[in-house]
Amino acid sequence: MNKKYVVLTVFLLALLIFIACKKSNNDEETIIKGKATLYVDESIFPIVEDQQAVFETQYDAKLTLKAKSETEIINSLLNDSVKIAVIPRKLSAQELKVFSSKKIFPKETIFASDAVVFIANKAINDSLISLLDIIKFMKGENVNGIKGLVFDNPNSSTVRLLSERAGIKVTPQKNIFSFATNLEVVKYVSENQGLIGVVGVDWLYQPPLDMQSFIDKTRIMSVKADEKFGFVYPSQENIGNGKYPLARDLYIINCQGYSGLGMGFASFLGGERGQRIILKSGLVPVRYPSRNIVVRNKILNDNN
Repeated sequence: MNKKYVVLTVFLLALLIFIACKKSNNDEETIIKGKATLYVDESIFPIVEDQQAVFETQYDAKLTLKAKSETEIINSLLNDSVKIAVIPRKLSAQELKVFSSKKIFPKETIFASDAVVFIANKAINDSLISLLDIIKFMKGENVNGIKGLVFDNPNSSTVRLLSERAGIKVTPQKNIFSFATNLEVVKYVSENQGLIGVVGVDWLYQPPLDMQSFIDKTRIMSVKADEKFGFVYPSQENIGNGKYPLARDLYIINCQGYSGLGMGFASFLGGERGQRIILKSGLVPVRYPSRNIVVRNKILNDNN
C-alpha cells in the first residue's frame, strides 16, 4: 500500500478517535451538566418541580422527574433501577443495610419540612379534627362527623405516616378509600361531604391550574394531637416550630456514587437559591436565606 495512503488512513483514524473522545467528554455528566432521572414522592412533587425548573435555567442540565409512591421509590432504589430520589423521610436502618451489602452508600440530604394535612368539603361547619378520632376511625370505630377517609395511594408516604401513628397498617376497606394521586383525592373530597382527605400540603399551597377549582371547594383542617398545643393549623410557622403534629422532613437520596447531578441538585436544594424557593412556597427551609440590608448614611432628596 502506498505510504501516503497509510499515513492518511492513520491520520483519519486518529482524528475520528479524537472527535469521538471529545464528544464523549462533552456528554459526560457532572454536578452541573448532563442528564439524570429522579423519582419523586407524589405527595411532594410540586416543590421539586419548582426547584427543577430553576436548576435547569441556571445550569446545562436536564432532570427528568417521575412521580411515584414512596414504596415504589424505595424498591427502585434498592434494585438499582434509579439512583436519585426525593422522599419525605430518611432511609431506614434495614434499607441502609441492604445498600451496604451492595457496597452502595447513599447520601441523604435534608432540604425542607412539609406536612400531611386533612382536608374536608368546604360545606362543613367545623374545621377542627382530633388525630385520636382519625386513628379510632382507622381502627374501625364510628366517629361523629367522619363518613370516610380518602388517601392518595395505598403505597404512599401519607398512608405510611398515618399507619405509624395508628399502630396499624392502613388498607383500602369500607369507608377507607385510595386513589392514585393527590389531585384525585382533592377532587373527590370537594364533591362529597363528610369525607376527610389526606394529602401533602404542598399540593394545596402550589396547585396546578386544573386543581385550583377543586381546592376552592375544600378546607384545610386544624389538628389536635395533645392538650399542650390544642388544635393547630398547618401554617409555615407551626410546621417549622414543631407544633403541627404531622410535619415531616424532606430528603434527596443520592446513590450515584460519583460527582454527578445527584450531588449538584442536592447542593442546589440546600443552597441559598433553593432555600428561597422553599420559603416562598410556604414550606419550611432547613436554613432561612439571608437578607441583605443596605444602611444609608445620607438620605437622598429625589426632588432636588
